[in-house]
Amino acid sequence: MTDAAALPGQPRGSVLSGPATARAVSVLAPNPSPMTLDGTNTWIVSEPDSDLAVVIDPGPLDDVHLEAVVAAVGKAGKRVALTLLTHGHADHAEGAARFAELTRTSVRALDPALRLGDEGLAAGDVITTGGLELRVVPTPGHTADSLCFHLPADRAVLTGDTILGRGTTVVAHPDGRLGDYLDSLRRLRSLAVDDGVRTVLPGHGPVLDDAQGAVEFYLAHRAHRLAQVETAVENGLRTPSEVVAEVYAAVDRSLWPAAELSVRAQLEYLSEHGLI
Repeated sequence: MTDAAALPGQPRGSVLSGPATARAVSVLAPNPSPMTLDGTNTWIVSEPDSDLAVVIDPGPLDDVHLEAVVAAVGKAGKRVALTLLTHGHADHAEGAARFAELTRTSVRALDPALRLGDEGLAAGDVITTGGLELRVVPTPGHTADSLCFHLPADRAVLTGDTILGRGTTVVAHPDGRLGDYLDSLRRLRSLAVDDGVRTVLPGHGPVLDDAQGAVEFYLAHRAHRLAQVETAVENGLRTPSEVVAEVYAAVDRSLWPAAELSVRAQLEYLSEHGLI
């Protein structure tokens, strides 16, 4: 989910990208929209010398796409060992159960309702598959169940919708909370500053090669929007729809319903902190 519109002329079928890092390649789902940009990035992650792969966010329930992911894994001489979810929104997770059937794998997620198998995911978990190491980083805010996956060997982080490759994401109130989201962005900044993460592998949009710069941009954007919302309330606007019309006037109106979710989260944050 994003403030940015999808680019014109999007592909209609799943598209295998070139390697984003030594261990990560994406298959682009054919679900472009103003909310999903070019489509959902389904990530295939593996050690180069291993025959096992982990798939992150199988994407929508689209057999053509899911089979394209399986084919991409097979073409690389590997098989899917595990499926992970960054969060439960349909454009990332709707196809997970079907993908699990196709690959005979379990699905691990933070939300118990999304799991298929005995194991979930929790903060601090380290997933090791075929020599691959992925570290689970809790990043609530876009949704309560949002996770990122730190890929230390590539100095990369898979961010789902917490950071996008283009535009900015939605704080999906009431499940998403702005205070949580700001904390999550700071957690990702620490990965960049303290752990050397450079590359963002997002759930939508292109790969970013300046993780710290992306986080700083997101934090600045949120501060700017929050100040705009606070000013709008001080000027007498009261309802979320009134605030959206003022603050998001330059944004395509098709995105206003999503913007209203973020505005509701911002109003809640300002109220909780005694600022309005």
